[in-house]
Amino acid sequence: MNKSQFAHTIRAAAAVLGVNKVLVIGSQAVHASLDKLFPAINRSIETDIAALDDKDGKMADLIDGSIGEASLFQDTHGYYAQGVELKTAILPDGWRQRLVPFSSPETNGVTAHCLELHDLWISKAMAGRPKDREFCNELIKRRYVKSQILKERLKKVKGQPPQKIAVVQSWIES
Repeated sequence: MNKSQFAHTIRAAAAVLGVNKVLVIGSQAVHASLDKLFPAINRSIETDIAALDDKDGKMADLIDGSIGEASLFQDTHGYYAQGVELKTAILPDGWRQRLVPFSSPETNGVTAHCLELHDLWISKAMAGRPKDREFCNELIKRRYVKSQILKERLKKVKGQPPQKIAVVQSWIES
């Protein structure tokens, strides 16, 4: 997904929700922090979008039903927005204060609040799927994240099994 497609999903999700601010918690959040993208980003065709105040998941369902996977939106454009809830991501304390805003003429007045790269890395590492590992490795390889900051952020992750934390800690150190 390129930046223009990302902006389109942001604009469309905000229109569906009737808001002018959304939250991006998946890999496409890198668009707010990076100008030069890498293949793992360009290959993805989905933007994980949450409403900033979705208490019961209904707004996530609204995004999915309107512009989500297998929707007319995807059929027309070849990419889509996946509605997600905040609880989808495992994030370090303080992540809200570090959100990176993204807006452009293509978002038509809508701002996407995107995870900061280190917080995004932690979230993806905690998910631990193969595609998340590839994504995290790219951020490390390209020096977009720093191991010391990752270590500090990992200490701020609460409520997770110690074994899971240990696996991510080991990954950071390797």
